[in-house]
Amino acid sequence: MQETQILSSPPPPRALVFDACHPGVVLRAVLGVQLVLAVGALYASADAWQWLANLALATGGALPATLAWLLIACSAKALLQRLPMAAQYAAGLLLGAAAGAMACALLLLSRLIANPPWLAGSASGALLALLLVAALVARARARTPAATTARLAELQARIRPHFLFNTLNSAIALVRTEPAQAEALLEDLSDLFRHALAAQDEATTLGAEIALAQRYLAIEQVRFGERLRVQWLLDPSADGARLPPLLLQPLVENAVLHGIEPNRAGGRLRISTRRKGARAVISITNTLPPEGQARPGGHGIALANVRARLALLHDVQGEFHTKVKNGLYQVRITLPC
Repeated sequence: MQETQILSSPPPPRALVFDACHPGVVLRAVLGVQLVLAVGALYASADAWQWLANLALATGGALPATLAWLLIACSAKALLQRLPMAAQYAAGLLLGAAAGAMACALLLLSRLIANPPWLAGSASGALLALLLVAALVARARARTPAATTARLAELQARIRPHFLFNTLNSAIALVRTEPAQAEALLEDLSDLFRHALAAQDEATTLGAEIALAQRYLAIEQVRFGERLRVQWLLDPSADGARLPPLLLQPLVENAVLHGIEPNRAGGRLRISTRRKGARAVISITNTLPPEGQARPGGHGIALANVRARLALLHDVQGEFHTKVKNGLYQVRITLPC
């Protein structure tokens, strides 16, 4: 088994362990350091006002030092990824000690402290860095199994026997009457399965995901005919947004399975994309069948899979929400462009 690399962007198939420039990593690191400082300030405080003063003083030195640690680790990622595991641990530890000394130096230069605790500051910085590295290792070890499980789950959701059989039956029915349409249907099916079974990269583009969803709905359109009414509202400027491969197709399939198929009168499905500043917003909305025709609720595996894979790629920058309102079910995804 290969060792997981720390503070680096390891080569495939190992998961990306640490990207210090990622907003989620920066946020958690800063909040973690602040929490430790807040607890430490309690030991030297007689009341709340003194605690706030001590916390502000410690933050003045620790916050720039923490950001410097993250910036150096991010900038040196290409170099650090070549180091052995033990050397990467040592590099993170030494950077932490240097960051602790930097915090003391800042307090001295600002004349807030006449005699800064150099040894204690360096030791604290090294310890906090060690905790951060340990957290990153745990995150890396959790990521690969999660990605593998998600991959298997989405493949299982994609290749449903009933979908394959229904598609083949539709093609057989069209062979004699509409051979050109039957050929187009089988080509769409071939493309869909090629994408589902091929080795996938960590991310693809929204434009590619939309094209795959269009192939899937072209297949279902043959089966449902006028019962399936699809509306596309696409913003080309959002096509470059990055998202995990095969993320939209299970959501579209869920919309057809639970919103269109049980309804004897059919239903509407709307897929929209738009760019809003530096973010892309994806919305999938379908009508719900009347009571008595609704399919029994599923286990939410597809939704949980999508949510987990989105979090793995974009962390706190990716948002996933669902809601039911006025007989409509909507999935809304927001991610950076």
